[in-house]
Amino acid sequence: MNQLIEKFFGSKTGAAKVSVISNFILVLLKLGIGVFTGAVSIVSEAAHSAVDLLAACIAYLAVANSDKKPDKKHTYGHGKIENLSGAVEALLIIFAAIWIIYEAVQKFSAHEVPQFLEYGIVVMLISIVINYFVSKNLLKVAKATQSHALEADALHLQADIWTSVGVLLGLVAIKITGLYWLDPIIAMLVAIIIFKAGYSMTKKNVYELIDVALPEEERLIIQSLLDKNPLIRGYRHIHSRRSGSKRLIDLYIFLDGELKLQQAHFICDEVEYELKQIFAPCEVTIHPEPYEKEK
Repeated sequence: MNQLIEKFFGSKTGAAKVSVISNFILVLLKLGIGVFTGAVSIVSEAAHSAVDLLAACIAYLAVANSDKKPDKKHTYGHGKIENLSGAVEALLIIFAAIWIIYEAVQKFSAHEVPQFLEYGIVVMLISIVINYFVSKNLLKVAKATQSHALEADALHLQADIWTSVGVLLGLVAIKITGLYWLDPIIAMLVAIIIFKAGYSMTKKNVYELIDVALPEEERLIIQSLLDKNPLIRGYRHIHSRRSGSKRLIDLYIFLDGELKLQQAHFICDEVEYELKQIFAPCEVTIHPEPYEKEK
């Protein structure tokens, strides 16, 4: 039984399925209670969860397809699907934030007082608990598998936790003080948080879609590994990028021109193995060149 649970929750597709199911439940709860009470802050949370649901669906499709083996049309694999899904999710978040602000302004102008806020308080508590455990599992699996899609999904849910806490505190304050105008104000604050998260995610995924190099600290690790090998006389053209959860590293190394082909091949294999131990999952392409010729 434990193995079955671990296989479901610990796999990329399993974690993504759990996220889809939990978000679907929360959207129905928040939207129903939001309409019933007339609280735009709860409706804004329903919109946030709806975006999370769509993001979770995209993430599920991404992780289900990104690990497919390379084929004739996709010789570098399907890893970019994860980056593309992350970018789409981020744009959806930005759209949701703009919509929430619009609804909050309309609610503020209408001077409508929300009712039966105790139901909204209970729903927010349920949302916080569910999203905490689901996001925690998503981050665990994302870290283990280097999945951008699952990481993005987990960050969505973490943002949802904090906005749910804000809405919860606001509903309690409205219940105690009767200050109805706190409702649209809280909704606007939620929207700002959502917009910021969407912007950051858009920037990150677009950078990887246009093949921005790996971070400088990772490049220094590659150089340090090459410097420590006494058989490598030098190196150049360290090209790198990410494709979904996989790093792609391409470099030239200079070897003694007197080495036999088998020896040179062994050195390249050794470097490739060490890089894969550090940056797994990754693909490494090494071009050996004679040192004397370059000199």
